[in-house]
Amino acid sequence: MKKNLSNQSAIIMVIAAVILVGTIFVPWWGMKFYAPQYPEGLDIIVHPTGLEGDIDVVNGLNHYIGMTPFSNDTFPELPYIRYIVIAISVLIVVGAVLRNKKFLYGLIGIFAVSGAVGIYDMHRWLRKFGTELDPNAPIELEPFVPPMIGENTIANFVTNSYFTYGAFMLAAVLILLVIPLWKDRAK
Repeated sequence: MKKNLSNQSAIIMVIAAVILVGTIFVPWWGMKFYAPQYPEGLDIIVHPTGLEGDIDVVNGLNHYIGMTPFSNDTFPELPYIRYIVIAISVLIVVGAVLRNKKFLYGLIGIFAVSGAVGIYDMHRWLRKFGTELDPNAPIELEPFVPPMIGENTIANFVTNSYFTYGAFMLAAVLILLVIPLWKDRAK
């Protein structure tokens, strides 16, 4: 395979792989719930390896509007995300060794498709939880879809959804993968 990426580009790719592995250890997304009875807020924090935060309290409150309880077991993809991240990181290191532009284009495609599938999956779960409400719940609400990013008001709760460290690191990895193509565009 012809090497048409510079040594500097290979180093940038290795840095991207290291950052990508680092995302396993930080949260990617979160949601904070505020209400008069919870002025400090309640948190749901999503890591690629599981959920943390005030899950039991939020599930207890969601019961009143008929939302299905959630936990790590609810999301069958969670146990696999870390392996997908590691596999893509290994492919990035292989790309750095090969230093081939076509291989790098393929990596960027894999990374972009993985990100799009992740966003779709997240939206799918938010839609499922907000629209499949128990009609016999104590409080009747119109079905809703919690936003992936931004603020939403449901009953007396204001929710703020946001991407966090891991998502920003994922964006940095994408940028770092594109830099070698721009940097070595003449080769």
